[in-house]
Amino acid sequence: MQAWRVHRNGEPGEVMRLEEVERPVPGDGQVRLLVRAANINFPDALLCRGQYQVRPPLPFTPGVEICGETADGRRVIANPALPYGGLSQYAVADEAALLPAPEALDDAEAAALHIGYQTGWFGLHRRARLQPGETVLVHAAAGGVGSAAVQLGKAAGATVIGVVGGQNKARVARELGCDVVIDRRADDIVAAVKEATGGRGADVVYDPVGGDAYTKSAKCVAFEGRIVVVGFASGTIPSPALNHALVKNYTIMGLHWGLYNTKDPAAVLRCHEELTELAARGAVKPLISERVPMTGAADAVQRVADGTTTGRVVVLPQGDAG
Repeated sequence: MQAWRVHRNGEPGEVMRLEEVERPVPGDGQVRLLVRAANINFPDALLCRGQYQVRPPLPFTPGVEICGETADGRRVIANPALPYGGLSQYAVADEAALLPAPEALDDAEAAALHIGYQTGWFGLHRRARLQPGETVLVHAAAGGVGSAAVQLGKAAGATVIGVVGGQNKARVARELGCDVVIDRRADDIVAAVKEATGGRGADVVYDPVGGDAYTKSAKCVAFEGRIVVVGFASGTIPSPALNHALVKNYTIMGLHWGLYNTKDPAAVLRCHEELTELAARGAVKPLISERVPMTGAADAVQRVADGTTTGRVVVLPQGDAG
């Protein structure tokens, strides 16, 4: 079978190699899956660089989120067990963690439903307790993680302000349903948020970017607002001024979604059931900007790493990309 493998750490476009390898052999409690679609996530780039919290032994295959098919023909969503990741024709996953792929979504959409939407749901609902009528500020709103939060915010009855970088991403954010779109390259984020909220600020901030995005968020979060720290795509981890949180009465909360898989797996299943229902109603639908063939995976991971893509880029290892 074909699989992309990383033999040394570095930039994805430089270290990923497409190779012919043997099909992976599942261990105890695992199952081998035919990979129907593999969604590219920013952690795939971090894995290549050796900067992710999990460091699989070299060589390994990236790809942390797939829509796969079991030996008995079931279509499932899975997080492959590294080092046998999803950028391959076959992957290995824990059988107990398999989730049924929603009938309302095709393979590429199903592959993109899990990590980003679970992160968004836990961030907005379990952590921030978003209420209908509140305002949520979403950074990187046209990206994979941000686009999921935009749709979930709208589905929850919130007003959504999306921050993007550039006119093309602004167009995508509007199409996703953002009520207000701010181009960080041309607009003053703090002033624009305060104008859009009548001076109140955002009740919830969803921040997968960190760095300057967090700094601006702290200046325009509402009284008793909540800043959900999701990641640091900017590469800069901010150092919050806790005295500022004190005098403005806002909450800074972290979200490491992966912990729920071990700390509260039942909550992950309940969330998937909620997402499946939302997908059936058409309230959420992953934005797939590109469906690429197996040969284009390394370039696609590099572009996701560089922040030049919108929505989700999905690899189709069995063909039919376009």
